[in-house]
Amino acid sequence: MKSNQITKPYAWVPSLYLGEALPYSAVMLISVIMFQELGLADEEITFYTGWLGLPWVIKPIWSPIIDNLKTKRWWIVSMQFLMGVALALVAFTIPTTFWLQGTLAIFMIIAFASATHDISADGFYIIGLPDKEQELYVGVRNTFYRIGMVIGQGGLVLFAGYMQGGHLGETLQSVSASWMVVFFILGGLMFLLGLYHAFILPKVEKTVHDRFNFAEQMREFGQTLKVFITKPHLISALCFILLFRLPEGLLTKIVPLFLKRGADEGGLAMNDVDFGLIYGTLGVIGLLLGGIVGGWAVSRWGLKKCLWPLVLCITLPDIVYVYLSYFPTGNLWLIGSCVCIEQIGYGLGFAAYTLYLVTFSRGERSTAVFSICTAGQNLGGVMIPGIVSGFISGNIGYQNFFWVVMAFCLVTFAVTACVKIEDHKD
Repeated sequence: MKSNQITKPYAWVPSLYLGEALPYSAVMLISVIMFQELGLADEEITFYTGWLGLPWVIKPIWSPIIDNLKTKRWWIVSMQFLMGVALALVAFTIPTTFWLQGTLAIFMIIAFASATHDISADGFYIIGLPDKEQELYVGVRNTFYRIGMVIGQGGLVLFAGYMQGGHLGETLQSVSASWMVVFFILGGLMFLLGLYHAFILPKVEKTVHDRFNFAEQMREFGQTLKVFITKPHLISALCFILLFRLPEGLLTKIVPLFLKRGADEGGLAMNDVDFGLIYGTLGVIGLLLGGIVGGWAVSRWGLKKCLWPLVLCITLPDIVYVYLSYFPTGNLWLIGSCVCIEQIGYGLGFAAYTLYLVTFSRGERSTAVFSICTAGQNLGGVMIPGIVSGFISGNIGYQNFFWVVMAFCLVTFAVTACVKIEDHKD
């Protein structure tokens, strides 16, 4: 336990959640931009990258393995090394003739490793910190997760744009070469994080598990499922969990494509440098700001009073993309303002949504129930909307697609009207 006394939380909490964000950003966001620049259509991009979200949907299935085999520290370090190697393999695969099949296969491996890392990192955070320090560092972990997103979809996409523009020399002007460099950097960062955590993470787990009882874990999962399905107001809760984020889920993959597609395709023709600055950096900062303000508002006035104002915040700002599709512009200040407004609104609404999941999960087996809720969130709010969004936009165009998104905001209103919320005063 000596290392636990030496290693302070500020030495590992920020880097742990930086390591959680980088691979997710690579698989779910950077890949979208790369595939677009390598010539894929919107329908193909959203379909392929949408399925890459599957591991985050089904991760509760194998989370008992993480709890009962080896230690969470071992899983964290092992997955970071694995992801470091896999991200570098993406770079080697890009210039090959089988680049699409190869990168998708490796991305799926990274996705499973990243979901496994998420399980072990969140569990390690709980056992590695006393309750008081968990509350103290929750803002730190969220901030550094967003910093990881800024580095990924902001800084590295911007860096790819500089390389393609010849700012770093003529040899790096090709699209494939720039993305090779980006994934080499990502792989190196993850490998270095694994090396750092192998030494710095405190050894707080007293038992190293080397056996996994499948039958026992199935019984445990069955008991958790029983607790979940016997929760009060289950139907309205399920509808809320699955459908609340539907409009935002449709936007997530299409907005980057809309911002980068040429004017002849109905897009805004942004280059990677501007995209990385506006969407990948300013947008993520707006999302973080909205989340902070939303969390403060709910803690101040309670979820029941704040829910509808925050629902309006996550839905109505989506209209900015209708505006941009009808009045395309190269004015980065205007585009940046629109993106920032929408992302701040998303952060505000998502804070309310997350706190509802926490409220719903309270009681028996709260951690396991919460993992089922987050799986439902990823299924209905990320994976399925992401898969179908490109098919919709490809058939009706960006302008009509954004009107469809606004129409689906009515679904968010409907599930909010039906959900039952009981404020818990602490």
